[in-house]
Amino acid sequence: MSSIVAIVGRPNVGKSTLYNRLIGERQAIIDDVSGVTRDRQYGQTEWNGKLFTVIDTGGFVKNSDDVFEEAIRSQVHLAMDEAAIIVFMVDATTGITDLDEQLANLLRRSKKPVLLAVNKVDNFERQVEANEFWSLGFEETYFLSSINGSGSGELLDAVAERITEAKPINTELPKFAIVGQPNVGKSSFVNALVGEERNIVTDIAGTTRDAIHTRYRKFDKDFYLIDTAGIRKKSKVHENLEFYSVMRAIKAIEEADVCLLLIDATLGVEAQDMSILRVAQRRNKGIVLLVNKWDLVEKETNTAKEMEEALRQRIAPFNDVPIIFMSALNKQRILKAIEAGIQVFENRNQRIATSKLNDLLEEAIAKYPPPSHKGRFAKIKYVTQLPTYYPAFAFFCSNPKYIKDAYKQYLENFLRKKFNFTGVPIGIFFRKK
Repeated sequence: MSSIVAIVGRPNVGKSTLYNRLIGERQAIIDDVSGVTRDRQYGQTEWNGKLFTVIDTGGFVKNSDDVFEEAIRSQVHLAMDEAAIIVFMVDATTGITDLDEQLANLLRRSKKPVLLAVNKVDNFERQVEANEFWSLGFEETYFLSSINGSGSGELLDAVAERITEAKPINTELPKFAIVGQPNVGKSSFVNALVGEERNIVTDIAGTTRDAIHTRYRKFDKDFYLIDTAGIRKKSKVHENLEFYSVMRAIKAIEEADVCLLLIDATLGVEAQDMSILRVAQRRNKGIVLLVNKWDLVEKETNTAKEMEEALRQRIAPFNDVPIIFMSALNKQRILKAIEAGIQVFENRNQRIATSKLNDLLEEAIAKYPPPSHKGRFAKIKYVTQLPTYYPAFAFFCSNPKYIKDAYKQYLENFLRKKFNFTGVPIGIFFRKK
């Protein structure tokens, strides 16, 4: 299970550049225009054997008239509530600004570890100037240059040191996370299942508050629901809802075996749905796609079959997932959704005998042997399932580096055809024999 590290600070101090350095991809759009970071800024990284999610809060501030500073402050409050560790970023070239001081005052009250990152310290002169930031009162102050990476290793060491692996609920029962964008019907779905107003459902986006585990025992089903539900303070709802819901979704996904991703039938799959789906996929969680509010769709213009095809194209290449059309409000097909979740849980936990796998391997290679790379061939000798919490397979071969992604995809599809891995990401690894 991983923790959330939030990078906070005023605009243009280099949050996106640091985020990219930590995640190791050029994911954020970097620009000198204030508030330009528009992408969903969260990704997973590993350092010193610790896995954590980094969130660049800059991606979630909408630059409107006078709420800009207010939005940044409320975001810092949210980070103090939700993140395990806060990286507070400032800029050595501008010195301490009023907004830096305000944010520092907020953060000093936090019970969470706060690491002060003084950015753009890329020469001796700035090193000297940067000393003024000690006056903000943070014991842990790091000088770095996120553009060229100097100092970011020390910061990462400090982050990794503070990450504690949370203990998940110890149970053999399936754990389902109900995730999705605000207002997609997550609370209505929980209420329809549990049969009581467990959550107060309102039309205000983001009225749900904490990840609650509910044991569900009805209709011969027994599982835990991880529901990011409860009430939110109204003041925090308006501006940073998206930021909040993303942090919530990541936390729920961490704890779950299977993610029930609700999407709005009237809107189709949106960018944020895709982000949540990819987070679940990268964490190797089971996935069921629930198309909610299906009762509101004009059936003449859009059949379930057409919509299902469009959805599978949108979520490709990982599109071997159950898709259920439902209405939480009308309690239509909600048990079908749970049955799909239980099936995916079973698919994810299956163990396949090595002898069976090797028979399959022979068949796969006979049909389509690994193509040669620069005149050289990789010979796959045998395959075995790894003892991981999700289905992962090690193929032992002579020259693993000659096996390209297309052949890896072929082997994955072959496994999927022979065994039921619907809704489950599969890991495929080539090891040198």
